[in-house]
Amino acid sequence: MSLALNKTSLKQQRDQLAMYQRFLPSLDLKRQQLLADLQHSKNKLKSTEREISDLLDSQAGLFSLLGASDQNLTDLVRIEAMVVDEENVLGVRLPMLGEIQFCVKEYSMLAKPFWVDFVVELLQNVATLHARRDIERKRMSRLSNAVRRITQRVNLFEKVLIPQAENDIQRIKIHLADTERAAVVRSKIAKAKQSRDKPMMRAM
Repeated sequence: MSLALNKTSLKQQRDQLAMYQRFLPSLDLKRQQLLADLQHSKNKLKSTEREISDLLDSQAGLFSLLGASDQNLTDLVRIEAMVVDEENVLGVRLPMLGEIQFCVKEYSMLAKPFWVDFVVELLQNVATLHARRDIERKRMSRLSNAVRRITQRVNLFEKVLIPQAENDIQRIKIHLADTERAAVVRSKIAKAKQSRDKPMMRAM
């Protein structure tokens, strides 16, 4: 659509520019807040992954017992139910890990070695940490997408819409100034012609 080079169009472009400049700071602030939330989410994920690694490293001795044992511990612990809630952070829906319920297969306290109780607790802790890690990965993914989208919008305002509006305003102003100058010149020429014609009219 071609740009109309008139005063009405100039007002429209100025109004648009004012709207863009008013909207951009709040958009950029939201982007910065989402970036901060994304960084916080990354830090939490790293912390959880470190917890998993530290927990498994700390139980190396127990794993040695398991490797040497002939006990059948298949399906000893499994997740029976897990609650995942959602929260709204700056318009982004993020998952939140709620309560986890475990099902522990019944076993005889006398028939099983003493360390089976520790294995049950360890498996529950590891499963909880893994569930937390999965939720934190989803949060990070959704925040990353939100940051990408809002950054695109900020760039659209900063690099396209605002410069285009400023450029259009300048074009219209130059055209109007040129038109006004041309009108003044035409007026002067007309007056000069009238001045030349008056003596001729009186002579006739």
